[in-house]
Amino acid sequence: MALAACGGSSRRAAPTTAPGDSRAVTFTTTDDVALSGRLFQRTGAGSTAVVLAHTYETDQRSWYAYADELADAGYRVLTFDFRGYCPGGEGGCSKGVKDPTAAPLDVQAAIDMMRAGGATDVALVGASFGGTASIVAASQEPVAAIATLSAPARFGGMDAASALSQAAASTLFIAGIEDTNAVASAEELYADAPQPKRIEIVTSADHGTELLLGGQGTKVRTMLTAFLTQFAPAGPA
Repeated sequence: MALAACGGSSRRAAPTTAPGDSRAVTFTTTDDVALSGRLFQRTGAGSTAVVLAHTYETDQRSWYAYADELADAGYRVLTFDFRGYCPGGEGGCSKGVKDPTAAPLDVQAAIDMMRAGGATDVALVGASFGGTASIVAASQEPVAAIATLSAPARFGGMDAASALSQAAASTLFIAGIEDTNAVASAEELYADAPQPKRIEIVTSADHGTELLLGGQGTKVRTMLTAFLTQFAPAGPA
């Protein structure tokens, strides 16, 4: 277990304005729910896609700033709203009603969309319940790597701990040390995950995408990007 230096605080608001060179997209799940997303992709981007899944309390806008960083690093990046999330405007508007049990279907649809667009490899980064859904989705839809921020081992009928045995991907689990439930889940998920795997407990009270913004924000973003570069490199254009 690795501990990072410096503290953080909780409930930080992420920038919610989408960069001008990103674009709105829509795609449909296997149970016919239309989801709203946003694609961050530079000219000459590599062949690897990163799908970013938000927390239960937020929406896709919480990822915009980091999505832009990953696009600068050569990735094809997709943020999206889970079903039932409709912030409107640049935040998009997914159809359906909020349903955590169906969240893995939403992640699978996002993966399929990026593969249909030409991605040869896909990595998942999920915050809180978005991390739980990403792990469960990866047990059905093979991916190169999974990273989570404060992901519960279980949430709303999803069981990520059990799903890990079927998820043949490199994994990274991050949590803030003062977010005690998230730490317990990160430790459980790490214990259940196959190699290669890594756990990082940072000295922060932040949860989910808040970890990207607080006192540990630079360190957490650097860890995430380094993990992706190692296990799911951006690849050739």
